[in-house]
Amino acid sequence: MEVLDVLEIESEVSLPKRYSELSQEEMEARILEIKAKFGDRLFIPGHHYQKDEVIQFADARGDSLKLAQICAEMPNAEFIAFCGVHFMAETADMLTGPDQKVILPDLRAGCSMADMADIDQTELGWVKMQEIWGDTILPLTYVNSTAAIKGFVGKHGGATVTSSNAKKMLEWAFTQKERILFLPDQHLGRNTAFDLGVPLEQMAIWAPIEGEFIYDGDFEDVKVILWKGHCSVHEKFNIKHIENLRKQEPDTKILVHPECTYDVVQASDYNGSTSFIIDTVENAEPGTKWAIGTEMNLVNRLAQENPDKEIVSLNPFMCPCLTMNRIDLPHLLWSLEKLEEGEVVNQITVPEAVAENAVLALNRMLERS
Repeated sequence: MEVLDVLEIESEVSLPKRYSELSQEEMEARILEIKAKFGDRLFIPGHHYQKDEVIQFADARGDSLKLAQICAEMPNAEFIAFCGVHFMAETADMLTGPDQKVILPDLRAGCSMADMADIDQTELGWVKMQEIWGDTILPLTYVNSTAAIKGFVGKHGGATVTSSNAKKMLEWAFTQKERILFLPDQHLGRNTAFDLGVPLEQMAIWAPIEGEFIYDGDFEDVKVILWKGHCSVHEKFNIKHIENLRKQEPDTKILVHPECTYDVVQASDYNGSTSFIIDTVENAEPGTKWAIGTEMNLVNRLAQENPDKEIVSLNPFMCPCLTMNRIDLPHLLWSLEKLEEGEVVNQITVPEAVAENAVLALNRMLERS
């Protein structure tokens, strides 16, 4: 069983075979029946990257932080069936009340990016960074990280960031310390710092597995330390996709997420958070053409919901996020039927000692957003 560092998992039961024998219509009818039975005691948040078969039951759609904040505004929701991945359920648990129970319908729904920075690696790397630069570094972490990493950042005076407010948070961080450690996504860190005027030559990469820096210059010149992590979905877009599209469809606008690599972001027409991508497409003129560099379920949904525009994936062979797709109808129904039977499965809880510092990091961001 895959368990993140700070997760206390109450239970995990294999999905009974009978769920694979139910039709989609049968599962949908049962989910609607259970939702009606529980009323406002049950809340189902759904991340934008979820499958259509699941997102149709979401009481709210959004990115990870927005959904966690909405959960915190639902005090009557005794049970929160979070249709997302591990770190999102962790954040929801930290922001909701002690009597609320957050469950993840399938514990295999993780995030490869979040898993690229574990707490042991981070603490070892921090020691080496202190040896080189002393007390001149402020850590920031993308919200796409484990609660343990958020807790580490909070303990050391840092904050979380989202793809929407990363620029603002880096600006704040530079008023606090001379250097920034950015975890766990090097691409969002690089793209944001570059937009703020930090040259690439002043960015070093920390490779946690090798335990060394990827950097050729003088360490005294370093302003940003990038953790060697990435999103396995957004790294699938490359400069060749843009070059081919420019030749074949020169009137198509290219819109990508800042988790994409530096060269892809620089070559695109627009880049921004998931919310920015959605708003840009929805507000675009009818008849415009868009190639979007983000997760496939979202791209397909945007195409369906904006039939007056031509919308395709920047990578024509793109697949949806595999871990996000672990949440499916059978697992959602199973977890809800267990609730109906009085059993809470796959509850996600963050230990209080970790949550205290992690919430510090979250609050430092929220105070400035």
